[in-house]
Amino acid sequence: MHHIQTALLSLLEYQDLGVLSLRQIAKLLGVDEKPQIVKHHLFQLEKAGLIQINLEKNVIKPTKRGFNPESANNMFYSIPIVGAANCGPANLFANERIEGYLKISGKLLPRNKQYLYVLIASGSSMNLAQVREGLTIENGDFVVIDSSYKKPKNGDIVIAVIDNMATIKRYKEDKNHNRVILEAESTENYFPIFLHKEDDFLISGKVIDVIKKPE
Repeated sequence: MHHIQTALLSLLEYQDLGVLSLRQIAKLLGVDEKPQIVKHHLFQLEKAGLIQINLEKNVIKPTKRGFNPESANNMFYSIPIVGAANCGPANLFANERIEGYLKISGKLLPRNKQYLYVLIASGSSMNLAQVREGLTIENGDFVVIDSSYKKPKNGDIVIAVIDNMATIKRYKEDKNHNRVILEAESTENYFPIFLHKEDDFLISGKVIDVIKKPE
């Protein structure tokens, strides 16, 4: 399956594409100047029986065949890459624009795939933080985030957006002092970030996996 078709199927899991123009869909896919390419791949998906289309009635929706749970793990998913996040001080701007897609086997992803996105780690402040056994976050790694996690628990590794800048840190609540602490876990020394619960910051999701950069 073409990567644009895979990306369209992924978008349809959480986005009503029928209410968008072809140009708006192209922008979501990172192919801003090619709305006709999007139209072509939509009709290819329709021919394959994976989606239903009626552009006059603003209908673009998956068929049951297109999202058969039994075959989900055999599919490849295109997870949007929405920029970079710093593993250090929060000094990289958060960026919601899709910069590309990371194609990942469904067998490597959790069941709930529609809320996933990817950031590229920058820096070394989390190079001792184990997302799962033996798997840490190093510079250049692809970090998979579940954006449905908005209320993290103590010990979660989160994406925090502070003053429109994104950082990856270990989340801790300090109820005795009414504050949140974002801690690094690194071979180097990094100061923690201290936040009051009423400060203007956002938890943009929880880190659930890391795809190591190629050697």
